[in-house]
Amino acid sequence: MKKTLATLLFGAIAASAMAQSSPVGLWRNVDDKTGEAKAEIRIGETNGALLGRIEKSLKKDGKPDAVCEECSDDRKGQPMAGLEIIRGGKKAEGKDVWEGGKILDPENGKEYRASFTPIEGGKKLEVRGYLGPFWRTQTWNRVP
Repeated sequence: MKKTLATLLFGAIAASAMAQSSPVGLWRNVDDKTGEAKAEIRIGETNGALLGRIEKSLKKDGKPDAVCEECSDDRKGQPMAGLEIIRGGKKAEGKDVWEGGKILDPENGKEYRASFTPIEGGKKLEVRGYLGPFWRTQTWNRVP
């Protein structure tokens, strides 16, 4: 009985640790120019692919009823709260990175190829957006 309980407990701890090294969860993104927190984004996984939505805006000058005016696809005119900004991205085989997805910058309406890499034991997430051979990386912080 003790052995079974210990095995279950170890399994639960290991599963929890593995979940932390995934992009799935609630994240706070920070403006790389001003250092100001911009939004909280909730990332989930459906059929092995990532999906991320803005849960709430943290901008000082943000309007609660703001919509994505710059978007040019099905997200045009959609409220920022709940806006889907991450579509796709699957775990690369043998690596701790999710690639092949896209991320939307709702401030300019542009969508970029993206990769997501948990770092520091899953406490932070490197989000890299690509446009051709160029890229920009932001580091998001996990919300406890």
